[in-house]
Amino acid sequence: MKAGMFVEPGKVTVTDAPMPVIKKPTDAVIRILRACVCGSDLWWFRGISKREKGSLTGHEAIGIVEEVGSEVTHVRPGDFVIVPFTHGCGKCAACRAGFDGNCMNQESGGNAGYQGEYLRFTNADWALIKIPGKPSDYCNETLNSLLALSDVMATGYHAAASAEVKEGDTTVVMGDGAVGLCGVISAKLRGAERIIAMSRHGDRQRLARQFGATDIVPERGEDAVKRVMDMTDGDGADSVLECVGTQESTATALQIVRPGAVVGRVGVPHGKEIDTTKLFWNNIGLRGGAASVTTYDKDILLKAVLDGRIEPCRVFTQRFDLDHIQQAYEAMDQREAIKSLIIVSEV
Repeated sequence: MKAGMFVEPGKVTVTDAPMPVIKKPTDAVIRILRACVCGSDLWWFRGISKREKGSLTGHEAIGIVEEVGSEVTHVRPGDFVIVPFTHGCGKCAACRAGFDGNCMNQESGGNAGYQGEYLRFTNADWALIKIPGKPSDYCNETLNSLLALSDVMATGYHAAASAEVKEGDTTVVMGDGAVGLCGVISAKLRGAERIIAMSRHGDRQRLARQFGATDIVPERGEDAVKRVMDMTDGDGADSVLECVGTQESTATALQIVRPGAVVGRVGVPHGKEIDTTKLFWNNIGLRGGAASVTTYDKDILLKAVLDGRIEPCRVFTQRFDLDHIQQAYEAMDQREAIKSLIIVSEV
């Protein structure tokens, strides 16, 4: 089968990979319809973080169940499903608490290979999210919104949930990539009254406003801190979504949140040092991590998409087929695309 493969920093290709098979009774084999490139993929594409050469790429997809193991009863061959990166078992302490991103029964190395024609998926019985009907029942835009539920929309929502965004909040969203933009959607969905999007790029600013942002702040660093504090009469934000992961972004988030509030952190961390002194003296909370994709999709996000309440499909601004996977990565790396859609198989 065809599958995307990491060659070296700056280079991915399509390779002929072995067809996946059922290895455990809790497995499923999925035929992938659509996949995409994640902002976190750019860290290894740019050589900032390490990745094993020759490893398969991708961790977001929608597809059709082809085969299931003997212990999989909630989905069956032919079902149309969202394929999360989290592989939650639904039974461990983390999953029961609603944190399937930290499932204690995840298989090492399972979070890869989604940018291919087929995928072996572990913990399939609980982790896969069944979509009503079949792919041909949905328009192109809805299919893309369903794809966003495999990671980026759920991650944006995790930032908002971690930050405890509530009705009437003034919320700041750090980052204007696909996760940050989905964070804007999520803050709006949870009832934030004022949403300040930190963005320096016109196309992303426009999309942020379409998603519900009321204000745009292009400044960074100390200038950004001053601007937000001025906008909030010196109080700071009721909640902050940190969707970048850099030290500067995290430091800014901690300076613009009001005492007693929480920063929801979902940007993959780059830079290890955080001064926690300010957190202590201002009773500021800092929490977040890998998103609870299956939990959020089942509880709220799938219905929100199907009801037309949210349209995360709009973060996909360029479309590629699997044979042009290099161009899909380059488009995001060079900021020509907010998020690259990869059509693996037509509906």
